[in-house]
Amino acid sequence: MMIADLTSFYSTELGSAYLGDSLKLLDYIDDKSVDLICTSPPFALLRKKAYGNVHATQYIEWFMKFAVKFARILKPEGSLVIDIGGTWIKGSPVRSLYHYELLLKLCSPLDEGGCGFNLAQELYWYNPAKLPTPAEWVTVRRIRVKDSVNTVWWLSLSEFPKASNRNVLKPYSQAQKNLMKNGYKPKLRPSEHEISDKFANDNKGAIPPNLIDGANESDDIGDPVPVNVISAANTSSNDQYLRLCRKYEFKPHPARFPKALPEFIVGLCTDKDDLVLDPFAGSNMTGYVAESMGRRWIAFDEVQEYLEASRFRFSQPLERSDETVGARPSQKDLL
Repeated sequence: MMIADLTSFYSTELGSAYLGDSLKLLDYIDDKSVDLICTSPPFALLRKKAYGNVHATQYIEWFMKFAVKFARILKPEGSLVIDIGGTWIKGSPVRSLYHYELLLKLCSPLDEGGCGFNLAQELYWYNPAKLPTPAEWVTVRRIRVKDSVNTVWWLSLSEFPKASNRNVLKPYSQAQKNLMKNGYKPKLRPSEHEISDKFANDNKGAIPPNLIDGANESDDIGDPVPVNVISAANTSSNDQYLRLCRKYEFKPHPARFPKALPEFIVGLCTDKDDLVLDPFAGSNMTGYVAESMGRRWIAFDEVQEYLEASRFRFSQPLERSDETVGARPSQKDLL
């Protein structure tokens, strides 16, 4: 996937990665051409990170510059899915509300300075590998519990964005299998929900909840598609990307997507050959998952080393400008 008038940093059969400021690169994308924007922008954290982040007091103004352009390039039934982690108020055991304030701004009408998005649904990424921070409140004074969940906002300009939960069904539990085998008598639950005999129909899988679970994910993509219990650690230490980063002395991106997150979202919100964009690509897990699932993709990042290392996800030959750091691998080395 090439953008007119731009030279890609690298390309694959279905996508291209571009080096530069994504706020500027977004201007090269046509109106209403993108089916899904799936990304994890830098969070508003207390401590400055190597990949860049903005303080909570400035975050909404910073992000809205991107959001206006996201709204322009999305198709009418496209989706914007953003992983936004929370943070704490400095010096206090109290949470910041910045990501909720951002959501309200994104969903405000255009005449009120918003972007007119709808909140299709909130999803949740449970990361069991998150460290117990802030240490002062969690491990020293012991007055708060470990913060291990990110909210993932699924936004759309339409009230009916393209989506099908049939694409992300999870395997039936043994109890449901027994119920379908033995039959089910319709009855009224204590909650006063009436359960019909259709509850025993075999629909090829169970509809997932909105908590994405990739705890037992394999290296394969798409079979089975994970449920949206993003119970997925981003601390894998021996996948191809990290092995080759170590071998060729690249610094891996410190805040990588787990595969389960973009896999679930790409499966839910797109079809084969649709276009997926990650404007804060980092290690380009979104592009890799999109390619593996037969979607076209575009990735932006302004840190050259992150994009260079992201080639490893695609077994791409490396073209490193700094020849003093590590040896250049051949295509054969990466296969």
